[in-house]
Amino acid sequence: MVRRSAKPVEAALAGHRGRLPGLDIPDVGAVRSLGIPRVAQHLAVGVEGVDVALARVGHDSSMAPRGAPGVLSSAPMSDQLVSLGKRTESAKPRAVPALDAPRVYVETYGCQMNVADSDLIGSVLADAGYATTTRADDADVIVINTCAVREKAEERVVARAAELGALKRKRPGTVLAIVGCMAEHLKEGLADRAPHVDVIAGPDSYRRMPDLLRAARTATAPRSGANDHAHPLIDIKLDKEETYEGLSGALGGDGVSGFVTIQRGCDKFCTFCVVPFTRGRERGASPREILRQVRELVAAGYREITLLGQTVNSYVWEDVTFAQLLRAVASVDGLERVRFTSPYPVDFTADVIAAIAQEPKVCQYVHLPVQSGSDVVLERMRRGYTVADYREIVANLRAAMPDIALSTDILTGFCGETEDDHQQTLALMREIRFDSAFMFAYSERDLTFAAKKLPDDIDEATKKRRLHEIVALQEKISAEVFTAQIGKRERVLVTGPSKRDVTQLIGRTDGFKSVILPSGLGAVGELVDVEIKRATMATLFA
Repeated sequence: MVRRSAKPVEAALAGHRGRLPGLDIPDVGAVRSLGIPRVAQHLAVGVEGVDVALARVGHDSSMAPRGAPGVLSSAPMSDQLVSLGKRTESAKPRAVPALDAPRVYVETYGCQMNVADSDLIGSVLADAGYATTTRADDADVIVINTCAVREKAEERVVARAAELGALKRKRPGTVLAIVGCMAEHLKEGLADRAPHVDVIAGPDSYRRMPDLLRAARTATAPRSGANDHAHPLIDIKLDKEETYEGLSGALGGDGVSGFVTIQRGCDKFCTFCVVPFTRGRERGASPREILRQVRELVAAGYREITLLGQTVNSYVWEDVTFAQLLRAVASVDGLERVRFTSPYPVDFTADVIAAIAQEPKVCQYVHLPVQSGSDVVLERMRRGYTVADYREIVANLRAAMPDIALSTDILTGFCGETEDDHQQTLALMREIRFDSAFMFAYSERDLTFAAKKLPDDIDEATKKRRLHEIVALQEKISAEVFTAQIGKRERVLVTGPSKRDVTQLIGRTDGFKSVILPSGLGAVGELVDVEIKRATMATLFA
């Protein structure tokens, strides 16, 4: 059953102000290459409907603002801008690398946690004297930060490693490192699938990356015609204490939306999920450390922060709850928006709903994975909640915030899923009407309970057909939800140039919807009020 706060939502909404226990409230956000603005980067996570085993409908990969519905006034464009004050420079500017500094190229596959980890790796290597480059061809060190959630993600990395192996042969001495969840998952076996790899490092090894790369560069230095490292350097030990406290984290991306990882690992052990085995047990960073990182990002000019965790709302540090942390982060001067992802239904308590509803800086958007609309499947997945529990959370969110935007994850074709189970999922989608969704076909992962104990008994044709039906339904719902925004007023945080037309800008609404702005309106990092003129199933146009 869902674990709930002792107070009902109404009581929690009565107010929570003042200094919070244990918190120092201050006075004062795929393939991605370090050094490239986020808007110009290619996201290779296979989620744009082109992969038959995974699809995404209704949203992209950036962040968003708060906007009240209504008719936009006839004020000129200059009056639509919302003053934010002068953007400051980073309080701790990074040292300029030496002219002969080794150049590193980082390529990222997977979730926002991986994007944040790539920024962390870039920070660690920059402090060690590395320069960044936007092209693998120009790099002395190539780092691939990987995902292990699905088999196809691993297959992509193996294929990419083969391409980079050819580059290594052309440029003797180049070091290839494969890091992150896939490295932790496959361990020493990764070297068999990617024989050109020089360094294999898990997600708890990033502090040691400079030493690992230094040793690998020495071992792969051109000599007597040999280039490849006979045995890769391997550092895959998980650390129950590692939260990377004291390091500068996500000073990357678009310079507007940043990430702060508040929790690492997972203790839920859903039967289909490999994350507890690749990222270790759940542990959180201290509130003081989280607030330090938030202040650092704000000082560098970031306007929006996303708090990250595998089950982010499970966060607790001594007597500090996730709801209290949300309020503390929202109190940081100069910060315009706070987001978090991904929460887990079991820990979505009344005080969290109250914090979202009451704090103006906390965006009224929640990504709440449901996975299935069948209680039988949810129990087989060991999710810890029922469909009725999930409905109650959604009802409480909408009672507190009628216009809240909701997205979800749906996994189809799991072990033993019947046609009736599938129809129950479609029915729940019609009932809740998610703004957007990430939709997956089940892919068995070794180490998990499902791989060991549950037969993967749904054939691929059935998985594809069910996924297609789920995607088609979500496309219809998303198109209707986005069309309903036409004529409404939205406040948009501008994040960068549009990929379709670089003369136009793109931003996000409070509800995590992309908005294309007309030429001449706003600047990167500004908030601007606009009227929505048209919509597709994934994008709004002002």
